[in-house]
Amino acid sequence: MERNNEQKKRKLGRIILILLSLFMVMLGYGILLPILPYYTERLALGDNLDTDSINFHIGLLTSIYPLFQLLFAILWGRLSDKYGRKPIIIVGLIGFIVMQLLTGLATSLTMLYIARILGGIFTSAVIPVSNAYLSDITSRKHRTKIMAWSGVAISSGVIFGPVLGSFLSQTNLHFKYSLGILHLDRFSIPFLLIALLGFIVMMILIKWLKNTAPVINFASGKQKLNFSFSRFFIVLLLLSFVMQFVVTLFETVFSIYGKDELSFTSIQIGIGFMLCGVVMAVLQPVFATYGKKLITAKQQIGAGLLISGISMIAFPFFNNEFYVYVLIITFATGGALVTPNLLSAVSLLSKENAGSNISIQTSANSVGQILGPVIGTWLIAGGFYYPFIIAGIIILTAIGLLYFYRSFYKPTNENTQRSLTDN
Repeated sequence: MERNNEQKKRKLGRIILILLSLFMVMLGYGILLPILPYYTERLALGDNLDTDSINFHIGLLTSIYPLFQLLFAILWGRLSDKYGRKPIIIVGLIGFIVMQLLTGLATSLTMLYIARILGGIFTSAVIPVSNAYLSDITSRKHRTKIMAWSGVAISSGVIFGPVLGSFLSQTNLHFKYSLGILHLDRFSIPFLLIALLGFIVMMILIKWLKNTAPVINFASGKQKLNFSFSRFFIVLLLLSFVMQFVVTLFETVFSIYGKDELSFTSIQIGIGFMLCGVVMAVLQPVFATYGKKLITAKQQIGAGLLISGISMIAFPFFNNEFYVYVLIITFATGGALVTPNLLSAVSLLSKENAGSNISIQTSANSVGQILGPVIGTWLIAGGFYYPFIIAGIIILTAIGLLYFYRSFYKPTNENTQRSLTDN
């Protein structure tokens, strides 16, 4: 009994450390969300760019991050299957720290692009591999619940990141220091703080996180890349793509919409992102724990897509700050129904290829995150109504994919789950 309790404590400790790494990376992601339009505008002043050009750079800076996540996620997933999850997560955190330092000290859009590229490369070593780590150490029975807690860690980063970014960037500190191409001023404070916190988290993981055993035996040199591309897996990837496309389109367009159309300050925009994160953090574990006692995973996904789609279509018709926040909360509620169920389903496809499968899902997410900001900022040129309404229609259309979810995912027992990987 005492031995079992000791094992449970160790397992819980490992889970907490992984959730901490996820929180840290998403804190760094969230800190830039409300201030990116203002930061980009400041760096672009020397180039005399007009509003449309600045908006284009905002979309491109947002998209280039997931583009490099897409290019490197599967590589990191395969390396983590071969060498264990811990060393890959540590490498990712090192790159994350460098990205934050470069962002905070940037003096040009070129430096900001370089920082975003590095961030995309190395954060793709943290997020999917951390989720694969959680998948490795949890049973199938508790998989949805633990993935919901992963969602809580991610959402918590999105809660506190925008708040920190918006408040710290508007401090009354007046100082400027330059060293070559590096520049330190009050806009640097949020990013330098995150770099310091990231370093602390990395040292904690180096000391206390236990590595996982390699999942695949590479010694024979005859291993194949078994990614379990069943028809059901493809449906999951499409749903993941749609959700991430709309979420990142909303994040990018809302920051510009709030700044230019609603005349929001960075703090008001930060509050919007904070509310979104709070709802996701609170509701994901609630839905994961109690949702399936009331409705199936498929019904939860369908309800989430419906709620998110309607809220997106309604968004540009309300200019009052209170109603804007209500619609953000509604949109986040839909996302909280969808996200943990998709991640859990992917992690259950194959234990042997969990790292690779989750990395592939992350890549599908990245494609959505690449296209969302670019298409969103392009649609803004025609008016702020277009990106929100089109995004809502896309989500509602994606509900049709649930027909195939019913056809290919009937988790009645473990054998059925295993058969999915053979399709």
